[in-house]
Amino acid sequence: MVRIPKRLSRLLVSAVTLVGFGLLISAWIEKPAPASTPNVVLFFMDDLGYGDLSSTGALGYTTPNLDRMAAEGTRFTNFLVAQAVCSASRAALLTGCYPNRLGLYGALGPGSPIALNPKEETLAELLKERGYATGIFGKWHLGDRQPFLPLQQGFDEYYGVPYSHDMWPLHPAQAQANYPPLRWIEGNEPKQEIRNLEDAAQITSTVTERAVSFIRKHKKNPFFLYVPHPLPHVPLAASARFKGKSARGIFGDVLMELDWSVGQIMDELKQQGLDKNTIVLFISDNGPWLNYGDHAGSSGGFREGKGTSFEGGHRVPFIVRWPGVVPAGRVSNKLLTALDILPTVAKLCGAKLPKQPIDGIDWIALLKGDDTVTPRTNFYYYYRKNSLEAVRQGEWKLVFEHPGRTYEGLMPGQGGKPGPSPEDHAFTTALYDLRRDPGERYDVREQHPDVMAKLEKLAEEARVDLGDDLQKRTGANVREPGRASNAN
Repeated sequence: MVRIPKRLSRLLVSAVTLVGFGLLISAWIEKPAPASTPNVVLFFMDDLGYGDLSSTGALGYTTPNLDRMAAEGTRFTNFLVAQAVCSASRAALLTGCYPNRLGLYGALGPGSPIALNPKEETLAELLKERGYATGIFGKWHLGDRQPFLPLQQGFDEYYGVPYSHDMWPLHPAQAQANYPPLRWIEGNEPKQEIRNLEDAAQITSTVTERAVSFIRKHKKNPFFLYVPHPLPHVPLAASARFKGKSARGIFGDVLMELDWSVGQIMDELKQQGLDKNTIVLFISDNGPWLNYGDHAGSSGGFREGKGTSFEGGHRVPFIVRWPGVVPAGRVSNKLLTALDILPTVAKLCGAKLPKQPIDGIDWIALLKGDDTVTPRTNFYYYYRKNSLEAVRQGEWKLVFEHPGRTYEGLMPGQGGKPGPSPEDHAFTTALYDLRRDPGERYDVREQHPDVMAKLEKLAEEARVDLGDDLQKRTGANVREPGRASNAN
């Protein structure tokens, strides 16, 4: 056995130690740092139809930034909003609850006596508790009285309009409504008035500038940026940079500007080094307002549009992008709803869920690429306050007899004026297989009595839970909305 002098032995041990320590340092340096709490950017368009993007068949204009988002993320083709009208849809998105569970229906007008109850926990509140900066720039439409504005619902910053921008004195269809002047609101304070279409033409660029500024301000901390664009809801208006640029008229111009807005915000994320740690979601609040004709979007071939319980009212574009987490260039046909945004985003960000029961489900596994899972199977369709007009289980949809809005067979309006859309059309009970009949044209009740029985059972569960005006039934689990009488 060779004896090593003590001094040499010490040197060898020191060398080995240094090498090992160096390897550890090297591994530590080369190992990617664990992902920090992700930022969240949520785009929510207004009256954008399923067919209004290049990736879903739009003609006469292109949406390159949204196409890029879809190519770099996942596009979900079977995504439904909770109710096919403004306020109700937004309440569901921010709370994870069916809007009728919250006592909210339809579109709230100026000075509405009801609003989203401040006792409900919004996604903004959950993320704020987690240490997020929270900002909303665009349309609120969940109550325009001060106690119900965004700063009282979990947002740190707000600049936008309190409700739809057709709720103003100049709208031709609302001329007798005696609406008050429409003003931008900053925080809780009304600011400058939107007096005409020239002012309205600055809405998209103003929202964009505020959103970009928010990112720059909070780039060193996690943030939740909610961008509920007021357009392409009528009245349509585009800035001089985009006006007259599309072959689709003013609607195409507006879509090109909205796509530009998305691109500006996405580019800012990259410039600030936040791109890979930001989950971006793109949704619309409901389908197109079809009776506005050339000023309306496209349902992409689905039946009916905004304000109906058919697919054209509820099914909207949904794109999610998060590099390295959400698979790129993927299309998923799994059923998802706007109810599911809150629990999914909250869990991704390490936030707690609301204390009161919600209706949304977590679909993180599907989001990350596991197509073997089917997180959602059931959904209730409501319109006209709390009337249960349809239920869905998987790809089967049962529509009940009900009076409702229709656009079919009626000449739409032109130039910003609406055509007829009667609210009392008599729809009959019908069962649709959406796998082969996404346009909801062929009633197959007689061929599938077993499916009918399952869906009738699901409908009864909905009626017990939330009620049904069509049967004059009150639900056991409906909560109170915010009310002006106890707002202060």
